[in-house]
Amino acid sequence: MRTDSSPGTLPAREHLPAAPAGTPVLDVVIPVYNEEKDLQPCVRRLHEHLVRTFPYAFRITIADNASTDTTPQVAAWLAAELPEVTTFRLEQKGRGRALRAVWSASDAPVLAYMDVDLSTDLNALLPLVAPLISGHSDLAIGSRLARSSRVVRGPKREFISRAYNLILRGSLQARFSDAQCGFKAIRRDVAQVLLPLIEDTGWFFDTEMLVLAERAGLRIHEVPVDWVDDPDSTVHIVRTATDDLKGVWRVGRALATGSLPLDRLTRPFGDDPRDREIEDVPRGLARQLVGFCVVGGLSTLFYLLLYSGFRVFTGSQAANALALLVSAIANTAANRRLTFGVRGRGGAVRHQAQGLVVFGIGLALTSGSLAALGAATSEPAHSTELAVLIAANLAATVLRFLLFRAWVFPDRREDDSPVPASYDTTRFRAGEAADGSWRDMTVQLLPVRPHDTDSRDFR
Repeated sequence: MRTDSSPGTLPAREHLPAAPAGTPVLDVVIPVYNEEKDLQPCVRRLHEHLVRTFPYAFRITIADNASTDTTPQVAAWLAAELPEVTTFRLEQKGRGRALRAVWSASDAPVLAYMDVDLSTDLNALLPLVAPLISGHSDLAIGSRLARSSRVVRGPKREFISRAYNLILRGSLQARFSDAQCGFKAIRRDVAQVLLPLIEDTGWFFDTEMLVLAERAGLRIHEVPVDWVDDPDSTVHIVRTATDDLKGVWRVGRALATGSLPLDRLTRPFGDDPRDREIEDVPRGLARQLVGFCVVGGLSTLFYLLLYSGFRVFTGSQAANALALLVSAIANTAANRRLTFGVRGRGGAVRHQAQGLVVFGIGLALTSGSLAALGAATSEPAHSTELAVLIAANLAATVLRFLLFRAWVFPDRREDDSPVPASYDTTRFRAGEAADGSWRDMTVQLLPVRPHDTDSRDFR
């Protein structure tokens, strides 16, 4: 999915796919459960803001999560009165379930959602979706924790929000600043691939979506927002926090075991400058060197500790062989995952077998060094043994990296095939017509006033 660009220029991501005339560019979803009091003023205020400020056609979708009050009737009245408003009824609760259902069915190229209380200032809506319309970013989130955000809320919620984001940073290495702000947007072509991988149907849906997107290398745009806490919020803080922590554990375990097919998300959304072939600069070499050095340093310490422990009850050659064998297995597994980015269990046994061959070469170097030391002096000091082993391991490390890169974990991606062979692009590609034909063309989106078309017939 490369774009035509001249050498020396950074390639651009794809423009939004062409859409039939009158199709909304933006679909804003409002998930609700028993919100008969707040729904009407919320929708009217949002509708008025979009008519006044948003330069493209839009839709507001009310996603009713099995409400038991008059919320469905209020939603129906609004849809009948305002042509840009439609309703979607679900018989099960869950914000994530509602977003998945509406986003999966929507034909708008940009999908967003916001909470019914409209705690976030609506002036941030256009900055939120603009990077998605332009093709600059894949997802966009409002952040209450950015330095320039202006937030009014109690200390209890402030503490919970910041503590939760610290947990995400510490456990899942998340780099986005605010996972739970109810103000997010995503491109439809990205959502089509990302949504099937998300398991949560409740409040953790946002976090899981962002973590998977970030791990897959998608671009997340953050917008500082002005946010005023809703004192009448019906969110159960303790239950939500408990469910979130369970979700963090589940996603963290899946990422650690490599069971998530994140390769599906890595390459389908336009060209990436990191994929460019630059003469005399091997792809990914700098990053791999850093990762290999970190893993190598840690495994060397691990090896020395093992050697010192084994040396207590055995000779130097046996202790060296045992320590090198155990550390080599750990080193191969760590480099496989962290340095060369190989996920999943496929090929793990073969990689370990090849790693053992590399281990044999390292064993020959270190054992030969010990044999040479033994020939030079009959009873070398332990510190001298360690010094000789460190020098031998440095030489073995350089050779190990070259063998890992060229033989054990070679980069087999074809220059013109950035999408993995197992990835079925026909399943996820945006813009597929009902008859199976492709709308490959892209167009520049022209400003359309929302009231120019009747979008109630969108589905």
